[in-house]
Amino acid sequence: MNPTTELDPRFSDPDTEATSWDDARRVLQSAQLGWLSTVRADGRPHVTPLVPVWHDDAVHFTTGPEEQKTRNLSFNRQVVLTTGCCEWQEGLDVMVEGEAFRITDPETLRGLAAAWQTKWDGFWKFEVTGEGFLNDVGGVSFVFRIEPRKVLAFGKGTFTHTRHVFGPD
Repeated sequence: MNPTTELDPRFSDPDTEATSWDDARRVLQSAQLGWLSTVRADGRPHVTPLVPVWHDDAVHFTTGPEEQKTRNLSFNRQVVLTTGCCEWQEGLDVMVEGEAFRITDPETLRGLAAAWQTKWDGFWKFEVTGEGFLNDVGGVSFVFRIEPRKVLAFGKGTFTHTRHVFGPD
């Protein structure tokens, strides 16, 4: 996956360069926490923290069948996932804009279960079911993949605003 990358000079320090896709992807791969924004049926935003995993060139997350995220995604799959650090002068904040698709393919789910377990040294252990994952409290978790349309990277310290676009924006 090779996006079109461009620096937005309006929000970047002079003489800076765009954040590379490799650097933005590293932030997504290492993120232990992200905030998912979805839209409720009445148009109000909904934001919630979650534990994402980067696998097969996309961010993935889990949610219960009765959770607000699932209800929101049932009628509007457009999402933004945000991650980074809460420092002003250092770090890289990354936002993934795209569409969330539910994953039910057993082979894909097995790969994702292994990715969660590996990333957190065995803390997150999921059993694959026909619905998604069986979690450690006996409930089902749906699994979603965010197909990235645009990824924004905001460098701090030396300020940069980079846009990585995957197809039409």
